[in-house]
Amino acid sequence: MKKILNELTWRGLIQNCTPGIFSIENNKITLYTGLDPTSDSLHIGNLIPISILIHFKNAGHNPLIIIGGATALIGDPSDKNTERQLLDNNIIEYNINSIKSQLYNFLDIYPNGRIKLLNNYDWIKNISFLNFVRNIGKYITINYMIAKDYVKKRLNNCNGMSFTEFTYQLIQGYDFFYLYKTKNCLLQIGGSDQWGNIITGIELIKKKLSGIAYGLTVPLITKNDGSKLGKTQKGTNIWLNPKRTSPYKFYQFWLNISDNEAEKFIKYYTFLSKFEIEQLIIKHRQSPNKRLLQKKIASEITKWIHGNKAYEKAVNTSEILFSKNIDELKKINKDLSIFNGVPHLEINKEFLEKGITIVDVLVTLSNFLSSKNAVYRLIHSKAILVNKTIIYENLCLTTHDLIDERFILIQISKKKFFVIKVI
Repeated sequence: MKKILNELTWRGLIQNCTPGIFSIENNKITLYTGLDPTSDSLHIGNLIPISILIHFKNAGHNPLIIIGGATALIGDPSDKNTERQLLDNNIIEYNINSIKSQLYNFLDIYPNGRIKLLNNYDWIKNISFLNFVRNIGKYITINYMIAKDYVKKRLNNCNGMSFTEFTYQLIQGYDFFYLYKTKNCLLQIGGSDQWGNIITGIELIKKKLSGIAYGLTVPLITKNDGSKLGKTQKGTNIWLNPKRTSPYKFYQFWLNISDNEAEKFIKYYTFLSKFEIEQLIIKHRQSPNKRLLQKKIASEITKWIHGNKAYEKAVNTSEILFSKNIDELKKINKDLSIFNGVPHLEINKEFLEKGITIVDVLVTLSNFLSSKNAVYRLIHSKAILVNKTIIYENLCLTTHDLIDERFILIQISKKKFFVIKVI
């Protein structure tokens, strides 16, 4: 235990942990993390606790992933300023099946593997309200529950907190209690926003069973504005579902992270050894323009989540899009699926024969850019290219601009692309 916890500490993966965790003497423990199916896809933030489970699995321990079929019916109020919208049972069931498919795709899931997948609805569905409040609620005081930071925050604003959301920490605490009692599960892992819920479970185990359990939280991955990545958060997330974030966009995300993020994420998201990572960081600092860390992270995680073929296709697409040579575009075979994940507009060839202006393509027909003025500003700054050539006016695109009579590639600044496809 001490060896693996030291490894996780070096990787920066431990935000908080309960006292005594480094003194656990068991050579083999059961541990878990929970995932509420509030969306039909996981995102890269969910991979952090999952990666810790893999580290434990590789060290011979027994990891569990708990799908929150019951807790999703309530909605976790942690890090939320307003009440969650309650989800319909059918939506939750659909989300559960979608998330299961993702997990089976990139994890070593029981019974064939070493990670076991459970649903907390299976042990909560038959508990009556009266039995729960008598046998569980009796052990956790209102004072204790109100003292949680996220509860105080909600109670101090005008929105308040419903009794439904208030009970969430007790239900998650019951999960830990149940797993401790039936699976001898000693450790729960979650994001740093889950600390209060984890402690509630530890308190319940202590008071009801006189047992000792432990908690460990991981750093939250945030967006550019500092807000948490979440399955129900507004804004752009990096999803694991290829229909929501294509393998190309997924790959590009990692290529474009900053050097500071790269030094952090190479430890978070890969299972390379300490020696390999330290050597990569040294080489990267010597030649940061080569972006060695970003390329290694993009390679490792894209292959892990989407497979080798999707990775190779993402690399191929990137090389074509970012090449300055128009001849590279002409090498594309008849299957334009290489552009999957790149924003596009599909039109009939006859429509293109009449001519379409750049403004109409990027604003009127696609909403790719926010306004006509935005397009004119980009043209004025020489930031729009058509088939690798800078344009200087609101160009009218026709069939003469088609490459191999099938597509036109528009580039915005250095990293944004848009494709017109003929159907």
